[in-house]
Amino acid sequence: MAVAALYLAAAVVGGLLAVLLRLPPLVGFLAAGFALGAAGTPELPYLPMIAELGVVLLLFAIGLKLDPRFLLRREVWFTTVAHLGISVGIGVGFLGLLAVLGATLVAEEPFGALALIGFALSFSSTVFVVKVLEDRSDARSLYGRIAVGVLVVQDVAAVGFMSLAGASAPSPWAFALLALIPGAWVLHRVWDLVGHGELQALFGVAVALGVGYAAFQAVGISGEVGALVVGVLMAGHRQAAELSRSLMTFKDLMLVGFFLEIGLHGSPTLSQAVIALLLLLMLPLQVAAYAILLWFMRLRRRTAFLAGLVLANYSEFGIIVAAVGAEYGLLGEQWVVIVSLAVALSFALSAVVNRRGVELATRLVPLLPHQGNAVLHPEDRLVDIGEADAVVLGLGRIGAATYMRLRDEYGLRVVGVEHDELRIAELERHGFETFRADATDLQFWNRVERAGSVRVAVLAMPFHKANLIALARLHAAGFEGRVAAVARYDDDVAELRRHGADAVFHLYGSAGAALADHAAEQLLGDLGTPEHDPLEEDDV
Repeated sequence: MAVAALYLAAAVVGGLLAVLLRLPPLVGFLAAGFALGAAGTPELPYLPMIAELGVVLLLFAIGLKLDPRFLLRREVWFTTVAHLGISVGIGVGFLGLLAVLGATLVAEEPFGALALIGFALSFSSTVFVVKVLEDRSDARSLYGRIAVGVLVVQDVAAVGFMSLAGASAPSPWAFALLALIPGAWVLHRVWDLVGHGELQALFGVAVALGVGYAAFQAVGISGEVGALVVGVLMAGHRQAAELSRSLMTFKDLMLVGFFLEIGLHGSPTLSQAVIALLLLLMLPLQVAAYAILLWFMRLRRRTAFLAGLVLANYSEFGIIVAAVGAEYGLLGEQWVVIVSLAVALSFALSAVVNRRGVELATRLVPLLPHQGNAVLHPEDRLVDIGEADAVVLGLGRIGAATYMRLRDEYGLRVVGVEHDELRIAELERHGFETFRADATDLQFWNRVERAGSVRVAVLAMPFHKANLIALARLHAAGFEGRVAAVARYDDDVAELRRHGADAVFHLYGSAGAALADHAAEQLLGDLGTPEHDPLEEDDV
């Protein structure tokens, strides 16, 4: 227990220092892992299991939000395949240059080993990218779905390599996994009986581990892939989004173990650390490759750069690929440590960059030629909300209720903005006028400004950071109407007000006030309202 307490203390201190430095906590967790490893701290036997559990639940949660048909889109599979080839070329060229410049560790490796290192560094981290997207509330945005689709195809490529290398050749029984397709119907019926609360969360963990991870591991396929596949099969259930939310806190806690473990892969020598730092110079080239490929797929420049920036990191799968290559003599053992350090450093760098990813993507837009709205991808064309009086951003429960109240009680013409296509389809069936767009997009708000009639904007997105970014975009576009927002915590209320929101409603406090109003109305209705209260005369 003393060792566990030490690990927990290191994680808390590292995360707190990162927050004080205005960095994401995961950077602190990575630093804590390296500090523990450098200090020779005894290994925590169950830390790998905790880290694995966090990754499994993360991938299961991704699957709950993923439409498998999206993977067949050209902007996903073509971008992934082309980028893998380009990344290997970049890796070989860059490492060859280091060898020419006198890097001994690189010069000792044959061409095949350099190609394998380039392949290992061509993947982006599923765990890291999804964490960034969730923090931004962008997992269902177009660029977010493209990024997740790219990650899934990359993971399939990594699993294929490991199978071909002999690390985990699938069993002939793998074909039995096809039974999961009709079996999903049974799981859905069981889910109907589970209900809500802790039993639903327990059901989700059991399905992710027992049906997804364990079944796929048993036939020689990565259990992480199994968790993702089962999540996709469960995604059609009406409570899929609720289950994903209920797993969020538990999953995030388990992922602390993952980030700690990344830092424990070994203490690099000075020369290994220098090579790992130099490998980070390839990340801007990979961002450029992603952006150009997605621009070629007729996506807007901003969308292309957003996806490229969020994918600008190395993957934990790269460590596995390097370890498999070292095990089978395809490259030197020291590269496992170098790649591990490069992965950890890329997380820290990417966390800093993506903290201002929206602003940075906007600044990079002029680097690519402009494409007319008519030739853009249908889902990425700019929209004009017309002559609306009010716009509601985020059409969850709160946003939808706000929309109906403004329309039905106040007679305003209201439009809703939402980036979840499934949610939009459901709302349009109920008579909502909606647009699929990214509320954090400055160009979208320029269109709102040109419409000229919008008097009220309501920020009702479920994540505070998304509301803050949208508020900043509103002001940057010169919006002069009133802005109302919702927040969950007192400090979020204060921050929104500091940034110029005209009215901020505390989610729980406002709900309590509304409940009191309804209770008082019922009480007065039961007792009857007296025509004259003699106390009023004395009080005047």
